[in-house]
Amino acid sequence: MQLNKQSVYQIYVPSFADSNGDGLGDLAGITGKLEYIKNLGVSYIWLTPIYVSPMNDNGYDVAAYCSINPRFGTMTDFDKLIETATSLGLKVMLDMVLNHTSTQHEWFQKALAGEERYQNYYIFKDGTPGQPPTNWQSKFGGHAWHYVDKLGKWYLHLFDVTQADLNWDNPEVRAELYKVVNFWLDKGVKGLRFDVINLISKPKIFEDDTQGDGRRFYTDGPNIHSYLKELNQNTFGKYADVMTVGEMSSTSIENCLKYAGPKQDELHTVFNFHHLKLDYAGGDKWSLAPFNFMAMKQLFNQWQTQMQAGGALTALFWSNHDQPRVVSRLFSEGGNNSAYRRQSAVMLACATFLMYGVPYIYQGEEIAMPNAGFTGIDDYRDVETINYYKILRQSKSEAEALAIVAAKSRDNARTPMVWNGEKPGYGYTGGTPWLGFIKEAATINAENELNASGSVYRNFAKLLQLRQDYPALQSGTYEQLAAKHEHIYAYSRTLKEETVIVVCNFFNVKTSFNLENIGIYKLIFNNYNDATIHNTTMELKPYQAIVFIGGTL
Repeated sequence: MQLNKQSVYQIYVPSFADSNGDGLGDLAGITGKLEYIKNLGVSYIWLTPIYVSPMNDNGYDVAAYCSINPRFGTMTDFDKLIETATSLGLKVMLDMVLNHTSTQHEWFQKALAGEERYQNYYIFKDGTPGQPPTNWQSKFGGHAWHYVDKLGKWYLHLFDVTQADLNWDNPEVRAELYKVVNFWLDKGVKGLRFDVINLISKPKIFEDDTQGDGRRFYTDGPNIHSYLKELNQNTFGKYADVMTVGEMSSTSIENCLKYAGPKQDELHTVFNFHHLKLDYAGGDKWSLAPFNFMAMKQLFNQWQTQMQAGGALTALFWSNHDQPRVVSRLFSEGGNNSAYRRQSAVMLACATFLMYGVPYIYQGEEIAMPNAGFTGIDDYRDVETINYYKILRQSKSEAEALAIVAAKSRDNARTPMVWNGEKPGYGYTGGTPWLGFIKEAATINAENELNASGSVYRNFAKLLQLRQDYPALQSGTYEQLAAKHEHIYAYSRTLKEETVIVVCNFFNVKTSFNLENIGIYKLIFNNYNDATIHNTTMELKPYQAIVFIGGTL
């Protein structure tokens, strides 16, 4: 399988398509929309967790790994989805949540009942109330340890209190998790996305973090690479047609070269999130700050050149279920229903889809869905958002706190997919949706986008087709161009005699790009109807993206 020819469409299952009118997306709903996805030109669909779960973290709190959550359907529905996807040439990727389980999982319940074997499945520490083993903070806010009175012990939860971290140092735990992965591979799953997988190896000695929230002790931990090699050998490594991707929290290029290096026998590709932290004030997600464009260019260049030099593939993405909608996040002019919404969405896709790696589209991104536009905390469902709203209110007014969560909440990405402009369910549901729709659902929807001039959907399909048509966009060498340009992000991809040049204007200004060192070229993509060239200078409109081929640098 040629990995750099693959592309992925991510489906947030609760919010994609509801087939039975209960207000929650389901497997049958996804099956009914596979033609729509296939026509984009992607090769995989990635489903967020579909397992039995209390849904405190929307399925990332797994209570039974090898059973389908009845809210999403049955195993028969899943088999039908696999069958239909396969008939269309699509492969199914599942989310593997192996760092933690729900506290409702059978293993944790046995641990609570006092069974020492299952207490060793998790990270329990003896202690007394009010004195947690370390000062580590949960990624969802508050302490990362919870005290169980009847046991006289604390357990570690890097995320929600109902998500207890597994003890990967216990070989029994690893063996159980390998059984889980193999169960789904035997069902015909051809892709595996491993959730926060670089957090599974915890330190041998737990100590306070005097410099931060504890992550430096458990991120890319001491045994992480040996555990991933073992996971590979015991599960997906036996298949030639399965693609894997690891979500890497706060990681480094050095580690990612090991995670995804061609001779490392760990994973095939990785997610890193450094470029999505460039609007954090002082590194704090729950703050408001302008996006740092020049830092983005430097980061892209660093990751592209170093990862490619090591033959390691990275995921190319702006959006997922944990990130605000990118057109709202980066551009006040590009978000919502502005004149530049489509151009900015296509430009962003052009900037990333044609780099070295594997492109990812998050549901709704292909129609340029904006942020939710919620106005009250009761509109939100996300546990992280609600927790941090309470924390923000300790130092900020209600209006200030609401402005921050409106910009940063994960629920911005989780609003239901809008299929048409018909109220009340907009083609998503015949019932009451579990989460509210975007304010602009009547105008920003898939039906309108398919018929629109300058359609984002059709332009996304064109960009993915370019990757198939030009070998340079699959494995060509990446080189940044115009590194100091204040408005343009540009790069070339070169393979033998073929050079493809990508030029993207990230701002609501007219700007220019100098062609002086570029030879003969042919324009092969443009998100406007024209591109103006004067001698050796190309004039770009706001949010314009152009791609051309030919010549030598």
